Amino acid sequence: MSSFIQESRLSSIMARIPVFANATRVSPVAGGLTNSNYRVDTPAQTYLLRVSDSTAGLLRISRENELINTERAHKAGVGAPVIDSLPDENVLVIGWIEAKTLHAEDIRSQTQLLPRFANSLKMLHSGPEFQGVLHFPSLRKRYLKLVQSAGYFLPDQYLSIEHLVLDLEKALESDPEILVPCNNDLLAENFMDDGKKIWIIDYEYSGQNEASFEIGNFAGEISLSDEQLTDLCNAYWQKHIPSKIARAMAWSMIARYGWVLWASIQEAISSINFDFRSWGMVKWDSVLPEFHGNRYQKVINILKKSFHE
Repeated sequence: MSSFIQESRLSSIMARIPVFANATRVSPVAGGLTNSNYRVDTPAQTYLLRVSDSTAGLLRISRENELINTERAHKAGVGAPVIDSLPDENVLVIGWIEAKTLHAEDIRSQTQLLPRFANSLKMLHSGPEFQGVLHFPSLRKRYLKLVQSAGYFLPDQYLSIEHLVLDLEKALESDPEILVPCNNDLLAENFMDDGKKIWIIDYEYSGQNEASFEIGNFAGEISLSDEQLTDLCNAYWQKHIPSKIARAMAWSMIARYGWVLWASIQEAISSINFDFRSWGMVKWDSVLPEFHGNRYQKVINILKKSFHE
């Protein structure tokens, strides 16, 4: 859960934002692993105030990119509008979206939502180009270097399977996709459903990336079954393409392996009251059997075959 900022700092921030001049109510909003969120009601409109953690630089989060890409996601039709920002305070104010925040169980249990997710992703991916590029293998290696140099927590066997991850990354790089604007951090709670459209929020890690990374990372975060991931890929690409499904599966494995490092760094540096180690170990416990089992070999074989075709 979020660790909310001191009232004196919150008051100081709000005093610098013109649209909050006549605020009638300020309410904490749960969620956010690198920020504190508040709903701010005014006579004219409701807003979301995000105050981000100052340690984001170690996680390679660009607040400049977040601001610009949030604006561009709004232009794409799937994101909230940017209202104001205070870069020196890591503050972002966006329009309030009146919609239901989704959770992983909602998505896994309601497979009819998958084509709607695919549609929102396609809207984002076909929108204005994002500032910055997120190349996850490079980010993963930077995280690993920091974790090792600082002596942060690593699960048993973590380093012993890195060669399998490197082989998977090499197979993906042999035939890269065109880069598109991606959120790159699609937790279930970053989707909001108003009944007509599924909105996408939180662009901290946004940048140009492969659509298959977006799909695979989403599937890993939600713990979609292979059947559900296949349905999502079919809806996104508008046809059944085994190599695209394998590519999304590969990115899902790589992403979960890499986000374990993110959790280790956050456990050590974050001021937010949250059990980051348990969060990371859920990912580790889900992906380790896949690297040791048949799924890994099946995926890498399909990728290598599609590259040679």
